[in-house]
Amino acid sequence: MQHIRMTLMAGLFAGTALAQAEVRVEGPVEYGVFSSQYQNFQPGERVLARSNQDIQSTTQIPAKLGTKFGMRYSLAGKREGDTPLTLLYLTPGVTTPDGKRHDKFEVVQKLVPGAAQDVMAFEFTENHEVVPGEWHFIVYQGDRKLAEQRFEVR
Repeated sequence: MQHIRMTLMAGLFAGTALAQAEVRVEGPVEYGVFSSQYQNFQPGERVLARSNQDIQSTTQIPAKLGTKFGMRYSLAGKREGDTPLTLLYLTPGVTTPDGKRHDKFEVVQKLVPGAAQDVMAFEFTENHEVVPGEWHFIVYQGDRKLAEQRFEVR
């Protein structure tokens, strides 16, 4: 009986892995700084942008308010109810006003089957977020890495 239960569980896990294997990055991953005509950002200020906003391809990111940087990619094989994406932002250490240091930020994002592109981006909207050093972005679905990019904020 134990053997049957273990075989059934292994089959269920294999089925889950096969379902996840369907989602994949299709085409090139764009990365860099998202273009904006707006200048002189103030703390807390954000500017709404188009979904097809131009990206200046670079890994060198200016350390200033209003800078939005990250990746844009297309995922094929997305289905409603699939395992969501985990967007992992590894930082050089962002210290929030409450004194807490954050070496990572994690965002769970549902898959949107109809979306042509997905974006993982960070925008410096507060002075304490503008931290020079290496920023490392990774997109996971479950334990599978779909995309990653490193940036140097200067």
